[in-house]
Amino acid sequence: MKSTGHADLPLHTGIVPKWLADRMMTMGTLIVESLIQNYGRQEVLVRLSDPLWFQSLGAVMGMDWHSSGITTSVMYALKRGINAHAREFGLCVCGGRGKYSRRTPDELRFLADATGLDGNKLIDSSKLVAKVDSAAVQDGFNLYQHNFILSCDGDWTVVQQGMNTKLKTARRYHWSSNNLRSFVEEPHSGVTGDNQGLILNLTAKEAAQAREHIVDFANLNPDKAIEEIKGVIKHSDSALPAQSRSTIMPAHHQVRQEDVDLKRLGAVLATAYESNPKDFSSLLLTPGLGPRTLQSLTLVSEVIYGTPSRFTDPARYSFAHGGKDGHPFPVPLKIYDESIRVLRDSIEKSRMGYKDKSQAIERLHTTALQMEKFCAPQADFEATLKREWEHSDEWGGMVVGQEQKKIKE
Repeated sequence: MKSTGHADLPLHTGIVPKWLADRMMTMGTLIVESLIQNYGRQEVLVRLSDPLWFQSLGAVMGMDWHSSGITTSVMYALKRGINAHAREFGLCVCGGRGKYSRRTPDELRFLADATGLDGNKLIDSSKLVAKVDSAAVQDGFNLYQHNFILSCDGDWTVVQQGMNTKLKTARRYHWSSNNLRSFVEEPHSGVTGDNQGLILNLTAKEAAQAREHIVDFANLNPDKAIEEIKGVIKHSDSALPAQSRSTIMPAHHQVRQEDVDLKRLGAVLATAYESNPKDFSSLLLTPGLGPRTLQSLTLVSEVIYGTPSRFTDPARYSFAHGGKDGHPFPVPLKIYDESIRVLRDSIEKSRMGYKDKSQAIERLHTTALQMEKFCAPQADFEATLKREWEHSDEWGGMVVGQEQKKIKE
């Protein structure tokens, strides 16, 4: 199993309230549109096939930064937002959780009829990646979500997730058609999940000979097959090891200091609070734009313009808009709405050829990089959290089941 990273995704119960779900849809759609404007629709598929970028996206959208629910909520938000602009974006999200995953073939067939793409090939691809992660890779996780993101060019990415109810953990699998050589030999662009030890992985390159032997085995006389099985049992310690590089997401719900790259967070805070806010306000044509909104926009900017190495600490992105359960702090709705307004305005201006605002948002990211490189600021984690909580009511802080109230530890 070729992995770009794996993490522990605790199974969390609960729902995403409408006040957050609608904002997640809007923010996710704007980020996708910005990616398309800057890099093209293929880049959206590439980003979605990166497990750590996906986790960071969910965190910057205000969802819990590490729970299994981030997969369902982010993909639901993107499906609502992207599909409403399918013709404009050239992208469409199929499938979903539970019964919605089983509708994927019908949705793909409809899209194929509308676009002229090979529907049978797309449907076979969808079924095959689901079959591989549920049968060819037997790791103890039962699939319950399958999303197939398709472009009008015929490129696609699959994001699907399985759960292990006994261990109360989830594993998210990412697939991509980009540069994909084979569905049955190291096909994954990444797998997110807790390492549960040795697993059966018939997709590994090293398992090529094993796959050939399985075909031979299937044609054996039953008596001969039983003899072979007895031989395998005697040598069961020769199982193939799983191969992947790991990024383990902690089980604790709250964001802790060790979960965040404090130098990178410090660069974000320095950009927002130590730079001259008037410079960015004039560029963004937003009089009175405050440093707290710049903090959020800087993290949003990194999600859009950052390189893969920037997403190794997804918890940092929760300092944009908090989390629905109050970790690291309640979702500041006033700041969230201001971030949406500025980002939407920059995209609308870009459509008309005016790039000042989009360039200013990109500059937030480049300024933070310069701060990080030359100023080496170190974020005071506790002081940062204290400031967020102290201003939570002022910024419209909200958590699940409560309105503008703080939660107790």
